[in-house]
Amino acid sequence: MMQREENPYAEGKVLLINKPLHWTSFDVVKKVRNLVKTKVGHAGTLDPLATGLLICCTGKFTKKIAAYQAQEKEYTGTITLGAVTPTYDLESTPQNFKPFGHLSENDLRDAAASFTGKIAQVPPAHSAIKQQGKPVYHQARKGIAVKLEPREIEIKAFEITGTDLPRVDFRVICSTGTYIRSLAHDFGQTLGCGAYLSTLCRTRIGTYRLEDALDLEAWIGQQSATIRRDTLPRN
Repeated sequence: MMQREENPYAEGKVLLINKPLHWTSFDVVKKVRNLVKTKVGHAGTLDPLATGLLICCTGKFTKKIAAYQAQEKEYTGTITLGAVTPTYDLESTPQNFKPFGHLSENDLRDAAASFTGKIAQVPPAHSAIKQQGKPVYHQARKGIAVKLEPREIEIKAFEITGTDLPRVDFRVICSTGTYIRSLAHDFGQTLGCGAYLSTLCRTRIGTYRLEDALDLEAWIGQQSATIRRDTLPRN
């Protein structure tokens, strides 16, 4: 009698995935779960318009997700000045346009520096935070006012890495629970011209780096090929 091979993913693996643009974190988890045939979870949501490092844990390693979620994060991206959006990013249309041409490099760097350290941050109304068991973005999308309490986070670094106004490139190192969309919005409020997040990439979680992550489409192709090969009849 042939012994059934154990599923290595059920025993537990940590997969570093480079999340593509427009995929939700749940899209990635669902795709991975369908391929590896065991439970899968991710350690920290990335919005659909964000790219970069998504840690997925399979099988028994899903018990370790909280430990990965607690580690500091690093992001790079672009903030666009001179307008705001309801979602604080490009999932909604820019509005309330204001001038920004008077701002200097020093103005931008001083504003960024004002957010470093432990600060109180209000999460976006268009977020998955739950009130009465439902994500608040359901209310926000209907135009219903959402009130969220500030949360203490830590911004360990907020660097301006390039400017081509209205675009401001940045790098942020922060604690878990930080919303970069809120940081972009608050940055614009401090400058007096408004701002929204236009691109975002997560480059690091703890010691795990984006350059070590799997290209999702390539990995899916490899796994699909392996599954087809393993299901072929053997002579």
